[in-house]
Formats: sequence, structure tokens, C-alpha cells
Amino acid sequence: KALNSLLDWTVSQYKDLRIVCSWCLPVIQYLVEVLESVSPSELEDVIERVLDAVEKQPCKYNEVSLYSCSVLNAQSAVCNNVFNIIGAFDVPRYIYSVERKKFVPISMTSHPAPSLCGSAKDKAELFKERYTILQQRTHRHELFTPPAIGAAVEEGQNKFQLKTIEALLGSNAKLGEVIVLGMITQLKEGKFYLEDPSGTVQLDMSKFHNGLYTESCFVLAEGWYEDSVFHVSGFGFPPTEPSSATRAYYGNINFFGGPSTTSVKASSKLKQLEEDNEDAMFVIVSDVWLDSVEVMDKLNIMFSGYAAMPPTCFIFCGNFSSTPYGKTQIKSLKESLKALADAICSYPSIHSSSRFVFVPGPEDPGPATILPRPPLADHITEEFRQRVPFSVFTTNPCRVQYCSQEMVIIREDLVNKMCRNCVRLPNNNLDIPNHFVKTILSQGHLTPLPLYVSPVFWAYDYSLRVYPVPDVIVFADKYDPFSINNADCLCINPGSFPRSGFTFKVYYPSNRTVEDSKLQGL
Repeated sequence: KALNSLLDWTVSQYKDLRIVCSWCLPVIQYLVEVLESVSPSELEDVIERVLDAVEKQPCKYNEVSLYSCSVLNAQSAVCNNVFNIIGAFDVPRYIYSVERKKFVPISMTSHPAPSLCGSAKDKAELFKERYTILQQRTHRHELFTPPAIGAAVEEGQNKFQLKTIEALLGSNAKLGEVIVLGMITQLKEGKFYLEDPSGTVQLDMSKFHNGLYTESCFVLAEGWYEDSVFHVSGFGFPPTEPSSATRAYYGNINFFGGPSTTSVKASSKLKQLEEDNEDAMFVIVSDVWLDSVEVMDKLNIMFSGYAAMPPTCFIFCGNFSSTPYGKTQIKSLKESLKALADAICSYPSIHSSSRFVFVPGPEDPGPATILPRPPLADHITEEFRQRVPFSVFTTNPCRVQYCSQEMVIIREDLVNKMCRNCVRLPNNNLDIPNHFVKTILSQGHLTPLPLYVSPVFWAYDYSLRVYPVPDVIVFADKYDPFSINNADCLCINPGSFPRSGFTFKVYYPSNRTVEDSKLQGL
């Protein structure tokens, strides 16, 4: 009865309805499963909500697809889209409670609401929260978990115990074989220290494991303490933890953000939609210089190539101007966006079916280079948004939730910054991308750099966390393109579009693969 009502409404709206058969069966099966679980008293209201959601979808070509089908939460009778863009300022904030050993929302703590003009306490809390998150994660690792009382320790199984800096400073004798979790900092020129909430100690450094070790990075330092100096025999990063392990411990808390009250990874229906829609793809392009004739020509070639099968989403990252400075920058950018809108409108299938996400770059118009960076101003993008209604100008960084997958996008030249600010460069300089990815995931933060190198709004530092680890992180960096899988997280760098010979990346969510692409002339 419910399905007949939907079909009657559809026929009345679209007399010449054409349904893509390969997508039809999963959609019908999904709707039947959802509506069967609804009580008869609520059925009519739920159907109305479904119809309202369908009416808001782009149906210019009268095709019903899994992508355009909204996800229905039968228990709360609320329709949610399978695709959500989450700005940095909309990310939920959770504080780790040491006493309760769990994450609690900020509303349940004494912390004030975040403000762009942060206080000195916000700056202190910034590093304290980073430390606390890494500490609880490290304590759960098998190497640092003490054996149960009475349990036999297997031969060759070494267990380590974390020490605090306070424990070192309180000892008059030499301490050997010590492991400390702390942050590298330079309190005096040329002299590095290790810092944690309990104090600081001077370092004598020698050996480093893989990774890019910069100031403000948190490390596991192993060595011995003598004469007020911590002699480090080896540096390593806190162990990474796959998202599945984190969620097994903390349940279905929605750390990521979006309309869902729980983590989307707990939804079997969203997972099924994701797997069934094999044609879904995300086209990721960085340094889209809209004022460059050559770049616009290449974008037209791209649109013509995808016109027969429009992508789910185009993710365009700044900078959106090749010459960003000057009093005419805003006027030039408006004209460039108008030209891009003309190009998109000339391909009706893309205009009506694809989403467009714009992430500003460090040299685009806006307030300074402090992260998180707000979207391009409304007066610049207003005309474009009217002509291309399925476009979103969002923050840098931002988050994308597609079905059960979580994607983080940041436009910043991080690789270069981290290499220039390394305490010591790794021996294998040819493997910089792997070192970089390992550093970011182990730190659980997108910019583990000193604040004078990569400024952050203190009270919004939590929006730069990558904990739990998302499914995909897009580092829109001018460094050479790479795709690296680490800790069940796919890390992608599309490279600079004009500088790398017009290369870009295409991500397929159904099988979680990424494809290297490059545009050639016609």
C-alpha cells in the first residue's frame, strides 16, 4: 500500500517516467524495507516526508537513482540525505574525560562555547586536549596495556609503561629505559625540550624513527634520564588506531558531525546504498585557477568527458586565482565564477545531477591564513549559487559524509611546511609522502605544527582533529600527487592542477579505490 502511494504520486508528477533499471531494484527494495518497519499509525506521515524529500532532489531527467533517494530513519521518521557537507565551525566538540574514561559533549562540561577571539585558557586547552587524546589512545595499545592480574606473560612479549616528566624531575638517581609521551618544543634557541602537562625536560636527541618530527609534535621518547637531561635513544610517534578499533571502544558517538545523531557507520542501510551505487564517483581537483584560460579549457574538456555519466560530486579546491593579490581580485574572481557557471550550464546532465563543493585556498579572498578558514564571501558567490543550485562554498578544512563514509578535505601546503620545520629530516627523503601521512595520522591532527607556522583559531582547534580516523583524507597540496593507505584511511593528494600537467584524482566510494587521471588536449 505504501509503495503504491509512492508510485501513484510519481506517475502524477512524471507522465513519461524513465527509470534506470540497474538502479531501480535497490531503490524499491530499500523503500520497502524502510516502510515495513513503520507502524500503521505513522505510515501516512512517513510517506509525506519521503515525498517532500524526493521533490527536493534534482529530477530534471526523470530518473530515480540511489543517489537521489533520501535515507529515511524509520524510528524518528526523519529523512536525511546520503550526502552532507559539514563546515569546520559545525563540527561537534567532544572532550575526553579522564575520570569517566569517555568522550562527553562540550555541553556536559564547564567549557564555554568556542569563540574566534579565544582566551589564554583556550590556547592552553588546545595542547592539553591533543595530549589527552593521544595519551588515552596510547594506553590502550597492546604494548602499553598491563597484563591482567594473574595472567601469564607470553615469552618475548614486552610491555612498556609510560612515565610523566614530573616522575623524571622528581628523581635524583639515573633512570634507564624510560618512555615518555610529550610534545617537542624549543624553549631556548637551539635547545629542544619535551613537554607534558606535568612539566618540561631538556632533550639530548640522537635516533629518530620514520616520520616528520616538528616542533609541537607529540612523540614517544625512549632513553635515560640523568643530570636534569633526558638522553633520547629513540623517537617514535604514538601508535595509530583504525577507526573500527576506536568505535569499538567508544560506541556510535557521532564525532564527525552532520544530521545523524549517531555515527553513520552504524547504519546498514547507508552501507547497502553505498555498495549498490557503483557509479558514484568524486572528482577532486586542486588549484583551480579560474582566471587562467588554459585551466578553463581543461575544465571544459573534463565536463565534456563526464557529460555522459555525471560524477556524484566535483570537489574544487583553491586557490581560485593564479594572481591572487591586488585590488581587482574580488571583481576578477566574480567574473571567473560566472565563466565557470556558463561552462557548467552548457552541460545539462552535469548541471542537474552533480554536486559542486568549493574549498578556499590560502591565497583566496578572506580573513588572513588562520585555520579553520571560512568560505568565500556570499557577495562573491551569490550569482554562481543561483545559477548552479547544487553548489556549496564551504570552509577549509571541511568534511564530507557520503552514505557510511567520512571524508576530510584540507587545502594547505602542509608537506612543504612540515619539511621546512623538521627537527631532523628523515634519512629516506624519497619517501616523504609516507612520512607525512604517518605523522598526520599518528598525531590525530591535520596541522601538527607550531602556531607561528600554521596559525589556528585556538577555540576551534578541535575541528582539525582526525580522530577517529576518517575513511578518506584529501590533502590538496602543491606537492606531487600521491595515494597512500594507512590505518584503514585512504590519504589522497591530487597535486596542483595547472602545475602537475593537469592531473587530478577520482575517488570511487563503492569499492574505496582512487584513480589517477590526467587531461590531454582534444
